[in-house]
Amino acid sequence: MNFNSKNPFLSNKRFSSNAVSRASEQVHEAKIIDYNQEMTISGTINKTAILFLLLCAGAMLTWWMAFNEMNAMLPAIGGAIIALILVIISAFKPQASPYLAPGYAFFEGLFIGGISAIFEAKFPGIVLNAVGATLVTFLVCLGLYKFKIVKVNEQFRSVVIAATLAIATYYLFSWLASLIFNFTPVHYGNGMMSIGISVFVIIVAALNLFLDFDQIERGVQERMPKFMEWYGAMGLMVTLVWLYIEFLRLLSKLASKD
Repeated sequence: MNFNSKNPFLSNKRFSSNAVSRASEQVHEAKIIDYNQEMTISGTINKTAILFLLLCAGAMLTWWMAFNEMNAMLPAIGGAIIALILVIISAFKPQASPYLAPGYAFFEGLFIGGISAIFEAKFPGIVLNAVGATLVTFLVCLGLYKFKIVKVNEQFRSVVIAATLAIATYYLFSWLASLIFNFTPVHYGNGMMSIGISVFVIIVAALNLFLDFDQIERGVQERMPKFMEWYGAMGLMVTLVWLYIEFLRLLSKLASKD
């Protein structure tokens, strides 16, 4: 059974020579793809760095607005909606990633800055801790993958993907149930059960990084066209944003117990 990354940007279907070739041909029937311009690891790293800087720029904007008593929630919510739309478009049209990925990073940054300001106002110092935890987790996972300490095989993929689907399903049904029946889901609050769920979600999000690294490496090995560097970088940013938000949630629960 073939299990693939559930990050829509990093699925085996997207990182397939035939799939990318067909997607590129849809841009213009007369266009000839120059496969001398191929996806590389260094290129993907550079694109990821650019997206990170754009995300930080957007975050600093809404952060500054929030702490200068301006309405930061409107751009934050708007940024989240636009970022989601760009994610969906890129998932179906990876050849447009060079144009959509920078926009995604900036608008996602607006959202990240807004919610970060809310958490920081309530729990001073939490944002720096969450950023540090996310960075350390990323570097540790990258090192474990690079030195082959953790190997991504079919069994590994199946476990991570099953856990990711379980989390997504739980969050969805908890949200719907809270709207319909007006009850508080168990992952809210600062109880031991809630903290345990947050720890589990963080672990699964971190394990998704290994799938991301593996799919990017496969894209390089299959000599994908250059625009897939933006596609891979965008997918990696999606996972990192998820990880950061989950660290914010966990740290806020721990801080509220003091």
